[in-house]
Amino acid sequence: GSRGTYTKELAITIFSKVLYYFYMLLIPMLFVDIGFLQWLAGFALMHFISGVVLGFVFQLAHVVEDTHFPEPNPENSIENEWAIHQMYTTANFARKNIILSWYVGGLNYQVEHHLFPKVCHIHYSKLAPIVMQTAREFNVPYYDQPTFWSALKSHFRMMKKLGQPDADPVPVPVPVPVPVPVPKVA
Repeated sequence: GSRGTYTKELAITIFSKVLYYFYMLLIPMLFVDIGFLQWLAGFALMHFISGVVLGFVFQLAHVVEDTHFPEPNPENSIENEWAIHQMYTTANFARKNIILSWYVGGLNYQVEHHLFPKVCHIHYSKLAPIVMQTAREFNVPYYDQPTFWSALKSHFRMMKKLGQPDADPVPVPVPVPVPVPVPKVA
């Protein structure tokens, strides 16, 4: 039951934490000739850089002009199906930038990442055209910024909009899409 699941998840979490500190703290201290302060500075810098990178990735994938911010209805549920919700609330950016895709582990393909979380990111570039075509066929948006910089500009415009005193904090309702036939893209 849920008690067994909780215990298993807790055991996995504790094991993962112990393993992490073993290879991030103990192994370097035993086998690399550096002092504790040098290690601590490197450890802090690594976490700072990865935090900034992930912060940029998640902001550019979710807080841009196109994405929606639906709120639950009075029954505490979201109006659309799960996959449609992902399409409205997620955006890709810089899909053709292979260096960025490598550096962020494919997280610039957030749409595909949300729809197929267990698929390895190296397949996202091949999945993207299929997802785009399917979105067209079902009249669902596929949000995509062509470059990192265009996504960053869209994010800053969105932040400016949200920072206005007259900004409407209530999200625009997301329409329930109606499938429409669309010719296939070659």
